[in-house]
Amino acid sequence: MRRPVVVVVAAVTAVALVAAAAIASGVLLAARAPGAAPSASVAAPSAWPAPAAIDWGRCDDQDLRAAGAECASVRVPLDWSSPRDGRTIRLAVSRVRHTRTPYEGVMLANPGGPGGSGLGLATRGAAVPRGVGDRYDWIGFDPRGVGASEPRLSCVPDYADGPRPAYDPDLGDRVIAQWRKRSEDYASACGRRGGDLLQHMTTEDSANDMEYLRIALRVPAISFYGYSYGTYLGQVYATLFPDRVKRMVLDSNVDPSEVWYRANLSQDLAFQTALEAWFDWLARYDSRYGLGGTRAAVESSYRDLQRRLAADPADGVFGSAELADTLLYAGYSQSLWPDLGTAFAQAARGDTGLAQRYWRALNETTDDNGYAVYLAVECTDASWPGDWSTWERDTRRVDEKAPFGTWLNTWFNLPCRTWPVKAGTPVEVDGKDVPPILLIGETLDAATPFSGSLAVRARFPAARLLAEPGGTSHAESLNGNACVDGAVADYLADGSLPDRAAGDGPDLTCAPLPVPTP
Repeated sequence: MRRPVVVVVAAVTAVALVAAAAIASGVLLAARAPGAAPSASVAAPSAWPAPAAIDWGRCDDQDLRAAGAECASVRVPLDWSSPRDGRTIRLAVSRVRHTRTPYEGVMLANPGGPGGSGLGLATRGAAVPRGVGDRYDWIGFDPRGVGASEPRLSCVPDYADGPRPAYDPDLGDRVIAQWRKRSEDYASACGRRGGDLLQHMTTEDSANDMEYLRIALRVPAISFYGYSYGTYLGQVYATLFPDRVKRMVLDSNVDPSEVWYRANLSQDLAFQTALEAWFDWLARYDSRYGLGGTRAAVESSYRDLQRRLAADPADGVFGSAELADTLLYAGYSQSLWPDLGTAFAQAARGDTGLAQRYWRALNETTDDNGYAVYLAVECTDASWPGDWSTWERDTRRVDEKAPFGTWLNTWFNLPCRTWPVKAGTPVEVDGKDVPPILLIGETLDAATPFSGSLAVRARFPAARLLAEPGGTSHAESLNGNACVDGAVADYLADGSLPDRAAGDGPDLTCAPLPVPTP
């Protein structure tokens, strides 16, 4: 299922920002995929080759240049089990240097995915209140295989082009056969085009890349800001290199016990709750949207539109699958509710123009890079069921309770069933030696259910959890909530955190941003 890659802002731009890849999940079953497994062992850092000093220069991106950023390319070993074998890849990195004192060091940041470009996050410090962010050197980077890093992974560049088959088997007898073949073909294409990189795409690989960047930056420790999947990357890095962590903010936390099959099933249920909240909201404003005065009526409007577009895709490209992809993002941020509501209402009346503009924003990249990296990471981080019967049984079971996105999510992840690289064993996340970090989560977050933040708090004894009760948005810190952003600023200023509360719940609460009005 597509996942947001960073905070949202407004309208089509917001949808584009939340569009890149994912955080799915995984049950630990025996892998059935052919091919070589990722390396089981990783060389100790003492055996790594010394990185060259980073040669900072001009950024290609206009927004980064406007923010005063510098950019560079850092060569890192391809295979962390054999880091001196001469095979390397390049990571694209960006930097906005500190402008205030006291200087607090470097802050690496990851927007999520996996598969999201992080170069733009070098500008994120400006969003921290009271100028606290300006005390850090903010380092953005495109993880291995992503964006401007080299090589850039792509398997079937036009894979997301519409119209694709409907997601729901009830909309067509051939749906399951079509999607199984598409998924198998996509996995095969990745095996042909992925090269050696495909066998070295785990989260552990990226965590080692982060440590190598730290060494190249010539600093004794790093701070880290991670959203969504970026929280799992942060958890793994902190587990492997606890003495290299200064401060860490993890917003919208992945449950490390669910990578990566099981978390999808949990996510399906959470998305249903969030989207039902949106349908309730649309019903409340029926005088504006005309989709029905009850949740059931709005759901009926959605199903009617799905059936029409499945039978006759608008302009030959926008079918029921493209509609589902577009409206799904109402489950990521309440700030999108009004604009996606307008797109939904217009489409229900026969005009899909606005919905198609949102859909194109979601697919704004020129190829499938984000999706390919998403699969390359999650299909090899942990094992997936190899038999279709397990996928179908679990999907049908969850679909009974969560019909909006369950089949969508299954088809999104199904290439992992036949992925051409065998899965490895995920890092056992353990934060017992990690200094105090700040966790953030909205309690009705769909993409990363709040239970994940509670699970991470339990594994990191020094962590503090800031909860936003009743909020359905995802990865929205540093997005205008004064309570949340103030707590982030306090922590980044001098490490200040509230006392850790007794029990298994949050340590601090903030009200989420208000539900919008049309």
